Amino acid sequence: MKVIKYPFWILWKSWFYLLATLLIFLWLPLLLIFTAKPRWYHLFYWVARNLWAIPILYGMGFFPRIRRGYAISNNRHSYMLVANHTSMMDIMLMFYCSKNPFVFVGKKELSKLPLFGYFYKRIAIMVNRKSPQSKKEVYTQAMQRIQNGLSICIFPEGGVPDDECIILDKFKDGAFRIAIECQIPIVPMVFYDAKKRFPFHFFAGSMGRMRVDILPPVPTEGKSLTEKDPLQEEVRALILQRLTEVYPK
Repeated sequence: MKVIKYPFWILWKSWFYLLATLLIFLWLPLLLIFTAKPRWYHLFYWVARNLWAIPILYGMGFFPRIRRGYAISNNRHSYMLVANHTSMMDIMLMFYCSKNPFVFVGKKELSKLPLFGYFYKRIAIMVNRKSPQSKKEVYTQAMQRIQNGLSICIFPEGGVPDDECIILDKFKDGAFRIAIECQIPIVPMVFYDAKKRFPFHFFAGSMGRMRVDILPPVPTEGKSLTEKDPLQEEVRALILQRLTEVYPK
């Protein structure tokens, strides 16, 4: 059976890279204009969400299903958006889930990717995890974006676990430190199907639905950094509980 699937996987995953690149080239003039000034970021976000991320999801045969959703798209508050991280599709899913603009915090290495990396380093908050100074700058940049009315998105696992048996890896504390320091609520999201539908392993995956739970915000108002670790464990437990209900060990 897998012998039959191998040609499909090769063509299908090659189509992903081709589609993502073609869409960037198609909207290149708009992307260049809207990344020229910080105050135009909301226009860049609209293009990135509606003309890049969503077409990629549907173009790959994925059908997002938001369940028990908290309506983050209907208000203008800043949030810290967090989710489990298992696939490149997590980026597109996060765009799909929020009509309100947010900024990704991600590893600096992504800026080296052809074309995508050019825009990534202009609009994302990049962090070099080996540099303490870089981590400090993340907090400063995040505060500036929040003051401009934007939300922040971090995948708190810090990367995709090498062991595919891990349902949810340990969380790093950056998202929770920023949320407390900026006094913004944390919105946990649960991505159920991304690893099954589009894993990093090349010869695997399938078309189908992409289920997401958007959980109610976890408040940080009045909390101090001494409460960071319990907050981190609380949010992780919320996501892990939902994942283990669908994928029991």
